[in-house]
Amino acid sequence: MRAARLTIDPAFTIGPADRRLFGSFVEHLGRCVYGGIHEPGHPGADPLGLRRDVLELTRELGVSVVRYPGGNFVSGYRWEDGVGPVDDRPRRLDLAWKTIETNAFGLDEFMTWATAAQVEPMMAVNLGTRGVQEACDLLEYANHPGGTRLSDLRRAHGAKEPYGVRLWCLGNELDGPWQVGHKTAQEYGRLAAETARAMKLIDPSISLVACGSSGRGMPTFASWEATVLEHTYEQVDYVSAHTYYDPTDGDRASLLASAVDMDQFISEVVATADHVAARLRQTRKLKISFDEWNVWYQSRVQADLDRRGWVEAPELLEDDYTAVDAVVVGDLLITLLRHADRVGVACQAQLVNVIAPIRTRTGGPAWRQSIFHPFALTARYATGTVLRTEPVSPHYATKRYGDVPVLDTVALHDEESGALTVFAVNRGTEDLPLDLDLRGLSGLHPVQHLALVAGDDPDAVNTEAEPDRVTPRELPTGTVDGDRCAVRLPGISWNLLRFAPRP
Repeated sequence: MRAARLTIDPAFTIGPADRRLFGSFVEHLGRCVYGGIHEPGHPGADPLGLRRDVLELTRELGVSVVRYPGGNFVSGYRWEDGVGPVDDRPRRLDLAWKTIETNAFGLDEFMTWATAAQVEPMMAVNLGTRGVQEACDLLEYANHPGGTRLSDLRRAHGAKEPYGVRLWCLGNELDGPWQVGHKTAQEYGRLAAETARAMKLIDPSISLVACGSSGRGMPTFASWEATVLEHTYEQVDYVSAHTYYDPTDGDRASLLASAVDMDQFISEVVATADHVAARLRQTRKLKISFDEWNVWYQSRVQADLDRRGWVEAPELLEDDYTAVDAVVVGDLLITLLRHADRVGVACQAQLVNVIAPIRTRTGGPAWRQSIFHPFALTARYATGTVLRTEPVSPHYATKRYGDVPVLDTVALHDEESGALTVFAVNRGTEDLPLDLDLRGLSGLHPVQHLALVAGDDPDAVNTEAEPDRVTPRELPTGTVDGDRCAVRLPGISWNLLRFAPRP
């Protein structure tokens, strides 16, 4: 039987595990907002219409930051429509998703929800159909203490204290021809730089994200980043990256290796940003905001959009995630952690119903999808310093990525408690024996092995009727011989291995 080896040494560090890596995304798309986080009249809703069951699951998921209100939606959004008395708010056509937007939920409601969910807000401004002034107006409304028309308007709407939003996205995917207000890199770069300078005059404490490419496969990838950053490098703190992995072609071996593509994507964006820094004589290292990522059955999208007219909050992009999808999501989280020195923010898209870890039925219950579990456990246990690991692993063949390692890993050491956490994915169909060399952290013993195993039932999904069909299970922690631990990783599985100092 093929086996793998992994040596853990606390001297080889990558960087701290930033809590902002465990972000999510709420867009006015389908039933993410209406019927997801907001459903007045639901038996479990609070007086403001916020679903308490979704709030509880959001906190359990461990989400740290939530990006809002888009996404494609933001490129045609007028933020003023979503504040003030609800009965006075206009109904609009949403060109991004071909729906009717009621504006019953807007900035003030989102900030109330974010406080209840215990998450940090990450706001996006519309640079598709709008520009510098509208972005400044939104920032003034949200963050200025008072004494001006817009800050006093916020106070009149019930929020006497400023919202203090620290993370701001300068538009969304404006490299994409599908985007309302699509721009060239030169057009967007200049607009983003002008907007960034003006926004930081209002509030110098904010951090700004420039739009990178909407995918590694875009024809302008890398040249877009280079041009945009030539304009914005001195004004922004992050450049965004977006990627999704589609299982619908049936190539399971390649799907399980999706993290190989994400890893390369991150490396290429870093290389491009560092090239621009060298040209501009900048010593500051720009970070990546990977603020859209997930498994997404994208080939189904057009059928969803074509089968109905202009309606409110239709069921869109409500993918049922399999056990294999959960293993892939767990592996993508491993990749984000492995780049913790350069990825400072990450947002899984999206939170509820729309390609989401949480599903709801309107008027009914909420439940955890399969992908909920690796995210929640990673968010809970990925603490301390990310360690550099170089596993020795057998390989297997894929159509998309060639030969790839069967094993993917990341390790974290919490110096305060002395605990070690290892996340490991076995992409292969057979069980994989793993030999862990812990000589750099003598005195540890295994305390838990949790695994989400897809090999036995790869197409299993969680549903309203069977909400716990796909869940992690406890496995033997492995045998210890001195500073070595031997453990078995089941075929097609995501694994959490926890070690603690011996008493």
